[in-house]
Amino acid sequence: MRFIFLLFIIFFFVSCQDEILIKPKAQLSLSYPLANYEELHLDFPYNFQKNKEAVLKEKKNNGLNLYYPAMKATLYLTYQKVGKNNLDSLLRDAQKLAYDHAVKAESIPEQPFVNKDKDVYGMFYMINGNAATQAEFYATDSLQHFVNGALYFDAKPNFDSIYPAVMYLRNDMRIIMETLAWKNEE
Repeated sequence: MRFIFLLFIIFFFVSCQDEILIKPKAQLSLSYPLANYEELHLDFPYNFQKNKEAVLKEKKNNGLNLYYPAMKATLYLTYQKVGKNNLDSLLRDAQKLAYDHAVKAESIPEQPFVNKDKDVYGMFYMINGNAATQAEFYATDSLQHFVNGALYFDAKPNFDSIYPAVMYLRNDMRIIMETLAWKNEE
């Protein structure tokens, strides 16, 4: 009889626990507004279309910063004139800037860019991994103009967390390259 009573007590305490509920897997859902572009009309030697979500900040020497407040990211655009013998050094510097992140990057795929109609040639670098920048590009006409762009976030890089924003902003950078046009100097 004691044995049955002891079993009853053990069964009572074991069965009085809450039912275990398995929580479904959740993923961070970041969504951004559909990109809407506008043509920039600045007194610079180049034009392009920018996302209306980006806040424009002009810099010295025909450079720009495009700040994306929703993503806390900035696209830094620098402009340099191509001189008689400096195109090689400009290209080398742009490539070095991209590959300086190889230490932290998992991969750095390159995409060449050619727009013969607008005389724009360049390279787009997608920097995958926990590097300081997630994308860079350069564009030039090889004779007078050179533009370099680099994307940085205002946070410690965690590629998995910022991936949706990275993809959104990489697309914006491609649009900038595709719509880039040089102004004729007279």
